[in-house]
Amino acid sequence: MTCPKSLADVDLFGPGAAEHWYEAYDILHEEAPVLRLPGEGLTPDRDAFVLTRHADISRVVRDWERFPPTLSLLLDQIREQGRLPHHMPDLDAMVISIFSLRPTPELWRAHRKELTDPWVGPGAGRNRDAIVSHVDSLIDGWIDTGEVEFVREFARPLPQRMMATILGLPMEDIGQLEIWGNAQVMSYVHGTGHNNRMTEDQTREKFSLLAGFSDYVRAKVKEKRAKPADDMISFLTQVHYEALDRRLTDEEINGIVYAMLIGGLETTQYAICEQAQLLCENDGLFNRLKADPSLIRPFIEESMRLRSPTQGLSTRITSQDEEFQGVKVPAGSTLHLRWGAANVDPEEFEEPYRLDLERKAITRHLAFSAGPRVCPGAGLSRLEQTIAWERLVHRLDSLSYAPDNPFMHQPGIMLGTLKLKLHFTRSSEAAQ
Repeated sequence: MTCPKSLADVDLFGPGAAEHWYEAYDILHEEAPVLRLPGEGLTPDRDAFVLTRHADISRVVRDWERFPPTLSLLLDQIREQGRLPHHMPDLDAMVISIFSLRPTPELWRAHRKELTDPWVGPGAGRNRDAIVSHVDSLIDGWIDTGEVEFVREFARPLPQRMMATILGLPMEDIGQLEIWGNAQVMSYVHGTGHNNRMTEDQTREKFSLLAGFSDYVRAKVKEKRAKPADDMISFLTQVHYEALDRRLTDEEINGIVYAMLIGGLETTQYAICEQAQLLCENDGLFNRLKADPSLIRPFIEESMRLRSPTQGLSTRITSQDEEFQGVKVPAGSTLHLRWGAANVDPEEFEEPYRLDLERKAITRHLAFSAGPRVCPGAGLSRLEQTIAWERLVHRLDSLSYAPDNPFMHQPGIMLGTLKLKLHFTRSSEAAQ
């Protein structure tokens, strides 16, 4: 796809679109901050709308009543029928978990506070030593070579190892977990349009790849109910869920594990990879972080704002007639929230494309969304990214692009670099 020059050229969802998303965002901010997609709503007689302004998306994600999640329609269908829809078997475990544990904003917050916060939210600090160990182990694998394929040898395996550690799964199972994780996000990578539609063949392939996942998790749950350890699955088998005054079922735990794999593998990988590119592209920035590691945390925030891992999702519908930027949006419309565009919105961020480590309210970006459905694993992701760069700037003296980088991104709605070759020099002062 060629770089868009006008609104007529803008296509956020076509093949190759990821290579020119940010040029498209500039055009949309200027000419169509609310972009109508005729006939692309939940039914052919309804429309979808792409929102690109920070203020509009912030309003939507914080108001569940006026802008309910699209998943709420499926939950209503389940409630009315009293059973899961047969045409969505890949969602069974996760939907059962959501339907029974967090169907309302209040229960969504309770679910996060009681079940996930202790491990991947505010309580993510318990994983610090494990993150340091995995980061150093990965660096050890290539520190003496002078060149690294950063995606394959660092950015991808780090969150994989950490999710296995947190859940209490064997490291030797990571290869299979990666297959299941890729299958779970298949629609976000290979689906088409704003709502990530897959063909029947793709759907069958996804089901085939997911074969065995539920049985695998059930077996682990059974093991950990009998002999709990210090890991998240063991915790879920033992915890008394105060919001509902009961223990969790095996199916509910299965759904939580499913959600952890969806959210815990891909996005952190993409963030770390984009951060490496920003360091290569901004002269002196690596040395600045090395001289003052306290700047790593604001660097993490600015990098996620500038290169948001998840660029957008069609996750909300309008429960009543609305208006955004002078555009009337009827009730029942689908809203595609374009977080990547909101995070470089010039009405919200002064000099939006400048990496500014002193930017005021630096965490107000929407890379993790916001409101009741803010990403539950944001604490873990931030910690993994921070420790990764603390160790990298300690153990390396320089970082730069190696020749012949393709700089190509995967398809879909994630900003995922496929391959990244880097040159580096080992720090003469850091034995480890």
